[in-house]
Amino acid sequence: MAAQFVLPGGASRAVAVFLAEAAAGRSGGERLSDLLNNSGSQFIPAVDAATDAMMFVQGANLALARVSAELEPNVVDQFTIPTEHEVEVILVDGQQLRGLITYVLPEAHSRLTDYLNSAPPFIPLMEGEQVALINKRHVAYVETLRR
Repeated sequence: MAAQFVLPGGASRAVAVFLAEAAAGRSGGERLSDLLNNSGSQFIPAVDAATDAMMFVQGANLALARVSAELEPNVVDQFTIPTEHEVEVILVDGQQLRGLITYVLPEAHSRLTDYLNSAPPFIPLMEGEQVALINKRHVAYVETLRR
């Protein structure tokens, strides 16, 4: 699967990532978010698209990974109205990202801060036709934008 890995400071590489045909805990194939959020995978095997070199990327050191939105669908219960926030995410290194965070949580715990504190290590940010999977360890702050 094609992806873009972005390191702290903004350096990026186009890569091909190997995903399993089946995902644990749900139907369908493994997604990049599944791989990144799996605490057992410290190093992620990938092929550099420019050089065809095999590389092993330390997942904790990735600032973010981008994939096509069709490869990382926002799976929300069709009978539940999701909570959406248009946000700007500022990373510790100064990188700025804008997009939409969407989630479903129980009403009593549905604030953005509840989601950010309970979300897995890599949180999805919809950026139009792409999804940025942002490593929470590299986030300085998240600011809500007015619609």
